[in-house]
Amino acid sequence: MTAPVLSDAPAEVRPLWRDLVMLTKPRIISLLLVTTAAPMYVAGSPDLSLVLIVMLGGYLMAGGANAVNMYMDRDIDGVMGRTKLRPIPSGRMTPHAVLAFGAMLAVSATWLLALYVNVLTAALALGGFYFYVFVYTRFLKRTTPQNIVIGGAAGAFPPLVGWAAVTGRVDLAAWYLFLIVFYWTPPHFWALALNKQKDYGRAGVPMAPLVWGERETMQQMFWYTIVLLALTILPVTFGAFGLIYAASAVGLGGLLLWGTVKVMRAPEGEWSAPAWWVYKYSLLYLALLFVAMVIDRRVLA
Repeated sequence: MTAPVLSDAPAEVRPLWRDLVMLTKPRIISLLLVTTAAPMYVAGSPDLSLVLIVMLGGYLMAGGANAVNMYMDRDIDGVMGRTKLRPIPSGRMTPHAVLAFGAMLAVSATWLLALYVNVLTAALALGGFYFYVFVYTRFLKRTTPQNIVIGGAAGAFPPLVGWAAVTGRVDLAAWYLFLIVFYWTPPHFWALALNKQKDYGRAGVPMAPLVWGERETMQQMFWYTIVLLALTILPVTFGAFGLIYAASAVGLGGLLLWGTVKVMRAPEGEWSAPAWWVYKYSLLYLALLFVAMVIDRRVLA
C-alpha cells in the first residue's frame, strides 16, 4: 500500500536503512548523548560497559521519540522546506510504519535500561519520551509561543538519566544539570526560529518571532542567556567545581552572550547571519560545557 504524498516533492528512491536512521535524527541525538554521558562521570566512576548500555538505551529512546514526532507532525512537515524530504511527506514510508518503528525503539530502550541499568533510569528516559511526544509535540508546539520554553524540559532529561544510571537516585546536582539544559534551549532554538519564520508561518506553528516579533524574541534570547550564564557559574561559588570548569563556563558563556548581543544589535534585516552563528555555536557550547565538568572533576579527583 502506497503512502499518500503530503508535499509536491517527488518521492526519492533510497535504502530503507537510511530512512530509518533519518527518523531518529542522529545529529540531534549526538548532543543528547553528551549531556547523558558527562553527568555519569561527574556523578562517579562508571564502568565502560554501563556507559555504553546507557548510550545505546538513550539513543533508542530519543530516536523513538523523534520518529513518533515525525508521525505526529506529518501534516505540517510537507509544507516546511527543512522537513518536506522526511520519509513520510516524501512518500517513502507510511505513517503507520514510522509510528510502529518509533514505538518499537521506545519499548526496546525501556527494556534495555530497566534490565541492565536500573528501573529509575528507564523511567526517567521514558518520561522524557512522553514529555517530548505528548506535552511538546502534541500540545505545546501548536498552541503557544512558550512551546520551546516549557517543551525544552524534554531535552533536559538526559542529565537525569545519566546521573540515575550511576547513583540509582536523582540528587540536587542532577536537577542543577537539568536546569542548565532547560535554560540553554530557548536562546538556542529561537536563533533557529528567527531564520525559519516563513516555514513555521506556513505550517501555522506559533513560534516566538511570529507571535512576539523579532526584536522581542531577541531580547528574550539575551535574558535567557544571562540566566544561563549565572546558573553555570553558581556551582563554582560553593565548591562543586574548580578553576578548569570556572574558566570554561566564563569563556564559553561569554562568547554565547556576545553572539546574542550581536543578534540584538544587528540592523533590521541583517540579523540572519549572527542568528545562525548563535544557533550553531550554542550546540558546541553545551557540549564543551559538559565536557569541562568531567575534566574538572577528573583533575580534582
